[in-house]
Amino acid sequence: MNTPLARGPVRPGDAPAADVAVVGADVAAPKGTPRQTVTVGTGPLSFAQVTAVARDGAGVRLGDDAFSALEKGRAVVQELASASTPTYGISTGFGALATRHIPPDLRAALQRSLVRSHAVGSGPEVEREVVRAMMLLRLSTLATGHTGVRAETAARLAALLSAGITPVVREYGSLGCSGDLAPLAHCALALMGEGEVRDASGTLMPAAEALAAAGLRPAELHEKEGLALINGTDGMLAQLVLAVTDLRRLLTTLDVAAAMSVEALLGTDRAFAPDIQALRPHPGQAASAANLTAILAGSGVVASHRGPHCTRVQDAYSLRCSPQVHGAARDTVAHAATVAGRELAAAVDNPAVLHGDGRVASNGNFHGAPVAYVLDFLAIATADVASISERRTDRLLDTARSHGLPAFLADDPGVDSGYMIVQYTQAAVVAELKRLAAPASVDSIPTSAMAEDHVSMGWGAARKLRRAVDGLTRVVAIEILTAARALDLRAPLEPAAATRAVVALLRSLGADGPGPDRYLAPEVDRAVALVGSGAVLDAVESVTGTLS
Repeated sequence: MNTPLARGPVRPGDAPAADVAVVGADVAAPKGTPRQTVTVGTGPLSFAQVTAVARDGAGVRLGDDAFSALEKGRAVVQELASASTPTYGISTGFGALATRHIPPDLRAALQRSLVRSHAVGSGPEVEREVVRAMMLLRLSTLATGHTGVRAETAARLAALLSAGITPVVREYGSLGCSGDLAPLAHCALALMGEGEVRDASGTLMPAAEALAAAGLRPAELHEKEGLALINGTDGMLAQLVLAVTDLRRLLTTLDVAAAMSVEALLGTDRAFAPDIQALRPHPGQAASAANLTAILAGSGVVASHRGPHCTRVQDAYSLRCSPQVHGAARDTVAHAATVAGRELAAAVDNPAVLHGDGRVASNGNFHGAPVAYVLDFLAIATADVASISERRTDRLLDTARSHGLPAFLADDPGVDSGYMIVQYTQAAVVAELKRLAAPASVDSIPTSAMAEDHVSMGWGAARKLRRAVDGLTRVVAIEILTAARALDLRAPLEPAAATRAVVALLRSLGADGPGPDRYLAPEVDRAVALVGSGAVLDAVESVTGTLS
């Protein structure tokens, strides 16, 4: 979350960039620093860098440009701290208490009190990957120098990430305005050596013990630093970046599922032809149709009913309109990625330090509306593509619409139920996704004695979306599992090489082919894992090459 305003020359005497940080006497690379390292400078982080730190445990270090920018920003804060005129966030209270001038000897206590009082999250623990991404994004804003924190404090946050220490953050507490205050306060609290954390192995322990074990000392916060550590959109942005990353993969995998269903239901690929798609030039639609065509290439099943004897006029919407629906979701993800990219290039804090004229300016950049809107938009798209997937699954199980497949794909219908209840599970998830599609960002509850009278609820939108992405993964997995069994039942007709690769993957990992009823939950779980890990997509792309 960086801006070009923070760029500046590196001068002799700046801290070296070779390690995570060497700013103060006790701030060094923590014990067990991972080999893979992301450098945080004054430019924006990429999606790949965020996921590397969040999911792969990459370490973090500050770049030379960040040290230079931090020095500039801190100089502005120190000058204003010594002035007789009060400055918000530096020598005053906060929020509705901003009218009180705080004397110098109480300002360190003010920053500690701010963090302690705001670390009031409640409910289940937030996932490790979300907390790590949130900490990284806050560090990225600090590195611009527009928050006025000391380089030592920023370096300590980098060291915490590199040590694999993850503060315990609770699900409830953020309204998505004035930043994700409670979640970020729990992170800042750990930096101070207080509260609970999980170490690199996942063990729950007091923060002070984890810091000591990693060879790190607690931070002592100075003027404005507590405020700068908690006043950002980093929590909701972290979840947006991770969701966009997951949805890009899932929507391509959804094209795989749709192709398998089209094939198993004796559908046609003619509706996916490029000249037809070009009549409605949405980029997502074109990409999805191209994927479907590539996946179905060489299908013996499709070829078996392509001649003049075929009496089928056109396929049902859930098959024929797959590119239009999947493509609309793709375009929604592209829009969300654009918003996320802008936010990654932002320096969100209040007040903000302007290097050019030495101002510390109050502002509203912390408001989460831009992020909240697209989080809600993605939840709507996620629910809809899950819905069309479930309709294709249901069609595979219904003898009135499946074109010769046995009822519920059962071995002996009546004795066996086949995949009847697998579709129930899928339908239950889709129903939940529809509920999660109700927007959070249209709500607002005033807080802080009406000083904060309109909030974004972006954190709530992000939490909903994470559940929705998990649900879509399950829905797609069930469609693939069901279509695979249907393709087996089409023997001796040969599926396309790409869809055959998916069936082979499922069978190799314990999702058996057609037969008498058996315990199906483990097979569903394995299919979910294969979709979530990207293994299904890898199997297809080993045949087709990279899909869009």
